[in-house]
Amino acid sequence: MKTFRGISMLAAAALLISGCGSSKKSVTPVNSYIPTLEVNATVNGDNLNLAFTTDMIVSKEHYDHEKKQGEGHFHVALDQGEKITVTAKQQMFEHLSKGTHIVKVSLHNNDHTPYDVSKTVNFEIK
Repeated sequence: MKTFRGISMLAAAALLISGCGSSKKSVTPVNSYIPTLEVNATVNGDNLNLAFTTDMIVSKEHYDHEKKQGEGHFHVALDQGEKITVTAKQQMFEHLSKGTHIVKVSLHNNDHTPYDVSKTVNFEIK
């Protein structure tokens, strides 16, 4: 009886120890690419010209297509309004009202998922 009990305890311990071992798990690589973004805002009268500098490839051809690392477009919102999609490195806003304004520019993949990179610029129309 003692032998059976000893073997049972040994088997239980072996199962417990083997369950604690490390096993290799399939890991999906995370998109590690984080593009750069600089926004230059130039006010001329009641117009605003935005110039974007990024190391991301701005792709009009692949806009609204499959996600491709390092490629995408801009989303731009003026005064927290509706976002517009921009597939060029410049954007002009004309006939703006006098006063202070805010523009937010963010980088997005071709499929519109965000890169989580954005810049906010405050400016004034006099």
